[in-house]
Amino acid sequence: MQDRYLYLARHGEATPDENELTSAGRRQAELLGKRLHGVPLTAVHHGPLPRAAQTARLVGEQLGEMPLRESRAAGDYVPYVPQRDELPSAFADAMVARFAWVTAEERVSGAELARQAVSDFTGPVAEGDAPRHELVVTHAFLIAWLVRAAMDAPAWRWTGINAGNAALTVIRYAPDRPAGVLVLNDMSHLPEDLRWTGFPPPLRAPC
Repeated sequence: MQDRYLYLARHGEATPDENELTSAGRRQAELLGKRLHGVPLTAVHHGPLPRAAQTARLVGEQLGEMPLRESRAAGDYVPYVPQRDELPSAFADAMVARFAWVTAEERVSGAELARQAVSDFTGPVAEGDAPRHELVVTHAFLIAWLVRAAMDAPAWRWTGINAGNAALTVIRYAPDRPAGVLVLNDMSHLPEDLRWTGFPPPLRAPC
């Protein structure tokens, strides 16, 4: 068994119709790729939506010959809908209302894709003689879900974990210890004007 280092990045800033990246989003993706240059990545996985695929392509251009692999499990979906009886009473009503739009079909498909993502992207690797480093370019909800899973937190606790555009999260999976979140939502590769794009002031860290 070998260690796995999972690099998670949310796509760059997208246009209002979410069909492509903005100029800021393209720059975010390029800077993310430059940051990852030199990391011994073996593959870049990405969700099927244009904003994730375009981000992955721009990142890949900074990495040289790197296979890009599309994955439905890296897509944009709700991995789990919190239930009222498991939530703290202080915000249970607000949380239930927040996810009222998720259909029964989407709840089932989201849970299935989330299980697939955990199977495909997490845990130590059984083959090879060196640690594996992989990048997944995805969306905020899946990043939050995988961070929650790494910490063995309750299923509902993926909520409240935010991921900025082109921010980097790194999780290590070793065979002899619990998963470790090494880096969370790091934007140090981005200039100040490209950090926290799309977030209202209360959700931005003032640094």
